[in-house]
Amino acid sequence: MFMFEKAIVGSRRYWVWVACLLGLIVAGLLAYLRQLSYGLGITGLSRDVTWGLYIAQFTFLVGVAASAVMVVLPYYLHNFKVFGKVTILGEMLAISAVTMCMLFILVDMGQPARVWNVVLHPTPNSIMFWDMISLGGYLILNAIIALVTLRAERNAVAPPGWVKPLILLSIPWAISIHTVTAFLYSGLPGRPFWLTAVMAPRFLASAFSSGPALLILLCMIMRRVTWFDVGREPIQKLGLIVTYAMVVNVFLVLMELFTTFYSGIPEHRRHFEFLFVGYQGQAQLVPWMWTSVGLAVLALLLLLVPRYRHNDRLLAVACVATFISLWIDKGLGLIVGGFVPTPLGTVAQYFPTLLETLITLGVWAFGLLLITIFYKITLSVREALAY
Repeated sequence: MFMFEKAIVGSRRYWVWVACLLGLIVAGLLAYLRQLSYGLGITGLSRDVTWGLYIAQFTFLVGVAASAVMVVLPYYLHNFKVFGKVTILGEMLAISAVTMCMLFILVDMGQPARVWNVVLHPTPNSIMFWDMISLGGYLILNAIIALVTLRAERNAVAPPGWVKPLILLSIPWAISIHTVTAFLYSGLPGRPFWLTAVMAPRFLASAFSSGPALLILLCMIMRRVTWFDVGREPIQKLGLIVTYAMVVNVFLVLMELFTTFYSGIPEHRRHFEFLFVGYQGQAQLVPWMWTSVGLAVLALLLLLVPRYRHNDRLLAVACVATFISLWIDKGLGLIVGGFVPTPLGTVAQYFPTLLETLITLGVWAFGLLLITIFYKITLSVREALAY
């Protein structure tokens, strides 16, 4: 495989990290084998809550994947050379995130053979069909672009001209993967919590917050544990992107709250009541949602004040707060909040089980392992060029 040998050479700390990820992957795989033989009954899902922890991760990670456009667009379309060192890192993060998205869909399907039904029996009038096309196409595009540009970098030559149209195509494609995902929810008239025209803009704003926030944290981690430093300016520019996107995301959420409570429509209001104050005595997600709100406020305070944002430690805190806040809000908050209360007004409880959690951790560990391998290869190539 292309330069894979560079990923099997590393320090003791590197191998300890890889071993920990492999341990989580094995644990997740064993839990998945149990699900494969027993069925989705091992999860906390039910007739009323048919999507849970798996789809929550899928929804969130689609945004992380789409966020690569925030470094690709300025670098390739506007010749913003500041992002020269981080663009390929963003593309590899997108590859890992899309792979995790597909794995979460796979484990949520119960029997993996059902996935082939989408291929063998395509239904263009189904949003799920177009979601498969957008995710698969985006993965292929980013894989080709990253492979070709890294090979060109290793050979100290410019990337071939034919890759430029693919790069330009990947920009609107990145927007499409999260827009189509939003349509999966906003096109369901029986779910008032999701039935909103601003679902897609909310998804994109949250994506352009969480993805660059994670990329900043990864760059900071590489600066501490490796010789590689992307530089201060790219991190600060990414921090500015996170700031603007987070402001837009919070603004759209506030618009949702105003519309819901000012209109007084009970079917819309009770979902927010369930999430933030509890409904019919059930309040299992209330602590999580207020944690998300608190972290969002903390992130905005640190990001909006330039003196705080220019401090790398405070910027790291803001990025962690942004990432976790959106992981809660856009994950279980969005998914479970859309199913509870049910269309009949009843509250169905949902708690992820231990096996469900292990499978989720296993998929996350696999994605982190991909990121580790991709970044190790990239840094090895750049280290060879540096000397």
